[in-house]
Amino acid sequence: MIPVDVAFPRVALVEQHIESPRLDDVPSAVRAEIAHLGVARKVRPGMSVAVTAGSRGITGIDMILATVVAELKRMGAEPFVIPCMGSHGGATPAGQVEVLHSLGVTEQTMGCPIRSSMEAIQIGVTPEGIPVYQDRNAFSADGIAVVNRIKAHTDFTGPVESGLMKMLTIGLGKHTGALSAHRHAIRYSYAAVIASMAREVIRRAPLLFGLGIVENANDETALIKAIWPQDFETVERDLLQRAKTLMPRLPFSQLDVLLIDAMGKEISGSGMDSNVLGRRIVFGEGEPDSPRITRIAVCDLTEKSHGNAIGVGLADYTTQRLVDKIDRYQTYINGLTSGSPERGRLPMVAEHDREAAEWALMTCGAVDTLRSRLVRAKDTLHLTRFFASEALLADIEADSRLKVISEFAPLAFDDSGRALPKEI
Repeated sequence: MIPVDVAFPRVALVEQHIESPRLDDVPSAVRAEIAHLGVARKVRPGMSVAVTAGSRGITGIDMILATVVAELKRMGAEPFVIPCMGSHGGATPAGQVEVLHSLGVTEQTMGCPIRSSMEAIQIGVTPEGIPVYQDRNAFSADGIAVVNRIKAHTDFTGPVESGLMKMLTIGLGKHTGALSAHRHAIRYSYAAVIASMAREVIRRAPLLFGLGIVENANDETALIKAIWPQDFETVERDLLQRAKTLMPRLPFSQLDVLLIDAMGKEISGSGMDSNVLGRRIVFGEGEPDSPRITRIAVCDLTEKSHGNAIGVGLADYTTQRLVDKIDRYQTYINGLTSGSPERGRLPMVAEHDREAAEWALMTCGAVDTLRSRLVRAKDTLHLTRFFASEALLADIEADSRLKVISEFAPLAFDDSGRALPKEI
């Protein structure tokens, strides 16, 4: 598109060791936690229980939810699954069921009904005056089983971030509740709003118990914890700290260029994890101190994103291949509901990966591009293997967690401009 003459640095494949404990038998762990907590003592024969199902790409979420449903049925309850994903799926009942189906969550795999509705009712108001909403089907049930992964949030830092407390506000609040939370976060901060709204839900909703999931850097289940509602906030704080020690990160504090093969909703709620990028671009929230990355290019959008490219605005450059996959409605409603339209903005659009890399190197500062500090990664979730340039060799050799596992060779592309190899 635009003639650019830059020299590509030589790169090699690097392997990163990250502590990765994992559960070998996740269903058994779920059953053991529910039994240890004593949930059966709270279940009455025939009581209806809503089980929350979010839109995130939690590993084995279909198996985990099916196990929860089976345990509740074994106790005599009548469980049903409800989609809990704010505005995702186009903020429509059918769209949210479609998202669940893509995660393997169907009425057949769950062994119970899925009740999808965007109807939310106001159940209270926080001390700050924030209205609190809940899915009508869930609030009308005899009990609610709250299931979610606990991890660092991509929009803010706080005592609790993404987990059970967020599910109570954004997920169970449906589109209306998500909109309320995000609007007020501009004034009060995300951490304060989620905590305050969740406390109101805990006071007023028929919560039965929660199941917190912590994953390791390999996207595997590392820990399962069943929790009583009154302990959600306290226990989640501890689990969040554990999750942060296990989360994937780039092992460098400064880069000139980061090339990301793909972004997606199953990778991060913001498509790319802002904790990895060192960029949030969220009004009222500060930027992370590290890492400092001068230029970021993202080249593709995953199929499981269903066209939702929210977060593409975190990059400086993208490709026509990614843009062709964008569903503007899905992206815009996510950006409008979250109060972060900046993340839905299009970066400069290159014809292909090679051109995006050229532009990134051209604009990364007064740096000899052959000696640029460059990383090419599959995405921001899978960081146990990535390509790193020669300029990072001293950093790699000084870090016992890192090992170069290939020869250094020039950053390569095929005849269509696609980065090679296509799979890291």
